[in-house]
Amino acid sequence: MEQAQIVGVAWGLLEGVRPRPAGCNARLGPHGRHISVPLLQLVTREGVVGFGWCRATPGEAEALLGMRLDVLFDPARGVGHRWRAFDYALWDLAGKLAGRPVYALAAEIAGANPTLPFSAPCYDTSLYFDDLHLPDDEAAAELMASEARAGYDQGHRAFKLKVGRGARHMPHDAGTRRDIAIVKAVRAAVGADAQLLLDANNGYTLNLAKHVLEATADCAIFWLEEAFHEDDVLYSDLQKWLEARQLPILIADGEGQADPRLLAWAQAGLVDVVQYDIFSHGFTNWLTLGPQLDGWNVRSAPHHYGGHYGNYAAGHLAGAIRGLTFVEWDDASVPGLDTSQYKVAEGRVVIPDRPGFGIELDTERFQHAVARTGFSRAL
Repeated sequence: MEQAQIVGVAWGLLEGVRPRPAGCNARLGPHGRHISVPLLQLVTREGVVGFGWCRATPGEAEALLGMRLDVLFDPARGVGHRWRAFDYALWDLAGKLAGRPVYALAAEIAGANPTLPFSAPCYDTSLYFDDLHLPDDEAAAELMASEARAGYDQGHRAFKLKVGRGARHMPHDAGTRRDIAIVKAVRAAVGADAQLLLDANNGYTLNLAKHVLEATADCAIFWLEEAFHEDDVLYSDLQKWLEARQLPILIADGEGQADPRLLAWAQAGLVDVVQYDIFSHGFTNWLTLGPQLDGWNVRSAPHHYGGHYGNYAAGHLAGAIRGLTFVEWDDASVPGLDTSQYKVAEGRVVIPDRPGFGIELDTERFQHAVARTGFSRAL
């Protein structure tokens, strides 16, 4: 690693599709079927190649040319602060040069020994508002239940349901009734042992959150995510309400433009699961944050919806973060990315024991993407 020098950089967008179009959430319109994955490829003088998710500009990426990896990456800490815009490509390159998977490098930083075969719990994040065209709640509930059953057949045992239909897309009361009907139908479809997560995308009020959780108390909800805009007074109220009713439902938050006080609220016991985005927060930053959350008995569940690469990168944190509760799984197919070594089975994603992140890049297809959408630079 000390002698590895970067002599080439290339960036481009690979396009992919989900198995079915993703509908609305409480705030936004249809998410659609198509996704874009921005990738940066790094090449060393010896011809070793690493790549990963990246949004860097040409000027930023050019700064890597001529740099030695040991200046950019510290095996005891990860990617240096100045270079974290290139976090994933540098981790992948470090793993390739070391001949080890990223999860092993991350676990070593944490002083942990990952168990093989290595895996992490995951959840199906595909259950959006795909039912808004249906006027009947029963038909809507059956449609969403059928989508959950399809996820179950693919190996998932945890499912996140978008709720908050009454915030924008339906009349308030009608939307709330449908939320409840769908939660109940999905629970019946996936069985008592599966975990159900609700995500309101800030579409609920405190009282509406209580109403929905009370109406679905027999559904064993695992967490409620982004019930409302982050507020410690409302968090405290909801925590006391849940405790009084003996509902062991966790409060999850933090995926978007999180309040800067969120971690203090988590340390105080008002937030049970922190969900900083895997890309905007970054892999190296998560390696620092996760053990800190472990010390507070707060869970970690990095968000990444729409990024695809996060399906595979996030699980590598499980070797270093004891409380990594879930990998968010946004299923899609991206020509040019071979992720076939990753397998979802019985609610866990099995992560390959291969160097770097264990993903193969089709060089020819990527070069076409670079020519069409990106840039390349070399010494």
